[in-house]
Amino acid sequence: MSEGNQKRTRQQRVASVELPPGLWGIFLGQLRRGSVLLRLALCSLVALFLLVFTKGWDPPFNHRLGEVPKRDIVASVDFQQPDEKATEEAREKARQVAIAVYDQDPKPLTQLRAQLKLDVSKLLATENYADLDSGLWQQFQPPLAEGTPDPTEEERQEQFQRFRDAFTEDNGFEKFGEQLDAAMTPLEQWGLLKELPPEHDANVEKIFVRLIDGENIGPQAGRDVAEVLITSAAAQLQQSLNEKLSSVELASRIFAWIQPRLEPTLSLNSEATHEAQTQAAEEVPVQTKSYHASEDTLARADEPLTSESLDLLQLEYQQRIEAQDLGVRIRRAFAILGMYVGLYILCGFYIYTHEPSVLSELVRYVSLLTLVLLTVILSCIINQYQYLWGADLIPLLLLGMTLAIAYQQEMALLLSASVTLIIAISIGHDMPQALVLMATVAGAILVLKQVRTRGKLLQVGFVAATVALLTTVGVGILYGQPWTLLWQNGFTLALWSIIAGSLMTVLLPAVENVFNVQTDLSLIELGDPAHPLLQELIRRAPGTYNHSITVASLAEAAAESIGARGLLVRVGAYFHDIGKMLKPGYFIENQSQGDNRHDTLVPAMSTLVIIAHVKDGADLARQNKLPEQIIDFIQQHHGTTLVEYFYRQANQQKSKDPEASEVDESTFRYPGPKPQTKEAGVLMLADAVESATRALKEPTPSRIENIVEELSLKRLLDGQFDECGLTLEELHKIGESLVKSLTAVYHGRVKYPGQETA
Repeated sequence: MSEGNQKRTRQQRVASVELPPGLWGIFLGQLRRGSVLLRLALCSLVALFLLVFTKGWDPPFNHRLGEVPKRDIVASVDFQQPDEKATEEAREKARQVAIAVYDQDPKPLTQLRAQLKLDVSKLLATENYADLDSGLWQQFQPPLAEGTPDPTEEERQEQFQRFRDAFTEDNGFEKFGEQLDAAMTPLEQWGLLKELPPEHDANVEKIFVRLIDGENIGPQAGRDVAEVLITSAAAQLQQSLNEKLSSVELASRIFAWIQPRLEPTLSLNSEATHEAQTQAAEEVPVQTKSYHASEDTLARADEPLTSESLDLLQLEYQQRIEAQDLGVRIRRAFAILGMYVGLYILCGFYIYTHEPSVLSELVRYVSLLTLVLLTVILSCIINQYQYLWGADLIPLLLLGMTLAIAYQQEMALLLSASVTLIIAISIGHDMPQALVLMATVAGAILVLKQVRTRGKLLQVGFVAATVALLTTVGVGILYGQPWTLLWQNGFTLALWSIIAGSLMTVLLPAVENVFNVQTDLSLIELGDPAHPLLQELIRRAPGTYNHSITVASLAEAAAESIGARGLLVRVGAYFHDIGKMLKPGYFIENQSQGDNRHDTLVPAMSTLVIIAHVKDGADLARQNKLPEQIIDFIQQHHGTTLVEYFYRQANQQKSKDPEASEVDESTFRYPGPKPQTKEAGVLMLADAVESATRALKEPTPSRIENIVEELSLKRLLDGQFDECGLTLEELHKIGESLVKSLTAVYHGRVKYPGQETA
């Protein structure tokens, strides 16, 4: 015996047995799929974005205006509060004591010096006392001390002679001019001021002086006020003259001439002074008030938070965040990410088991993630405005209502609760606020089962408003909040709920387009007999139209008997056979008696014509932009069933002609797919039993019941209901409903006298 035919040992047989993979094996196998990795990557990006956007590493600021704390709020860290009043006072003081800027014009003093030299030269030109201009000489007479007698004529002559003798040395007058220039130069440089203007503080000790010489402006320099006042500057000038001139008597006479002629030469530069005051005010640091940890109370218990106390709490929060340790931030960030992972697993498992299409279709998956992301972003942005307290309920309600419309109520409740948790932690809502938000959203979701009227969503908004008001009052009483705040918060949330219902009414068409769903309202509009496709069906194939109307009535009642969407089935039935309008004469309901076009065709060709109405109908629906849910009814209402009539004809021809090729059953079956929803399964059965019942010569209730049972069993055994989720119990209920409806359609009638049988 060859080695390949040797019998395997027991150990080899045991080793060859491979068990199916366990839970972890299935999990690892899924992770190797690119589509799964893409969806996990999108979830990770959303989680990271939310972590960054909400600053998940920092605890949120959880106080608001009007909040009533149950106990005193004491500072937890040391911080400084800017004191605007003290800062403004300090800056105003800085403006007052700021050094003013004055412009110095030296021309008056230069002219005064020139005039003095001219008068001195006139005196020196007079050789005899008798020829002296007494008025001019009198200007050089210093005031006499009190009690001193006026000088005699001889003394006057001697004084004049001494005055002349002071200039007798070589170049005496030129030297006098140089000495006078040196003495008066400080006055010409720094100027003179009679007194400070009233807008200056009396305690100002310094000013800035800028020398203005024609169009040239010199740099400004500081100068003591005492040095530029005329009284002190004159004294300084007198001392300088005493030091520089040849005699004290000459200095006193020169000073006697100058002193009464000294006038202010400094003028205040308002623009430059204002700039200096502004700069001085800007240099004053912000004055602050210190608060110390565990010592200073920031808000009192049982007193509503005011804007001032809220500002204090905000400053304390910012300081606490700045002082927070890096390790604490990292731990909190990982805790938030862990919460996201937990919510992803919880919601993902539910979606995987109840709404797998969300995961399989990338567009729907991205749309759902985007909706959640926008809800959290809008809630966080709205919460930043104190006067919009509670308005973050609006995006939450829009999320819940959108999910209830696009998916199931259970899924809407789960995802809304998860997003509420994320928002509550990100914003800093306490337990009462989170309970109110969740209860309000749940109330809106539970009453939003069908949208059959335009006012439905507004009604949902009013229901949510009632829930918000009552829940706020109830939870507030439980947590001991004051009555005035309870009613204020309750009515505020009620207002936001009504606004959310109004917004959802406007956004409903966009929700239907994005999530590819049809509400009852849109289905009612779509099922209008005035629809162009239905009008064309009436014109081209009136028999098919009547058949569709009858099937719609049967299918709607059957669908409602098992809790499916009867309106969706009815509208789907209106359009399920629109493909027949392209070749209406090939379908029996449109044929006149004795006119059958299939008589000239072989069974295979007839089958192709019959089957083609499914593809033609889908193409027509897409051209006229019918929703995908309606197109699904067109493609699935025959599933992969067999066109039995022509299949039997083909077999009969084969039996008559043994040399003919074998009949391939697959060529006589519809291309499918099989019904994917319960509604599609109901339509398939209603379509079949209506056609079969119409072919009965005497549709008695027993015959109708037999046909319904026979066709139901045939479709079941053929596997047509394997993918739509219909149970045997539901099939039984559908059958009972169809029998009841068909019996009502073909009920017996009273025969009137003289009536003949047609």
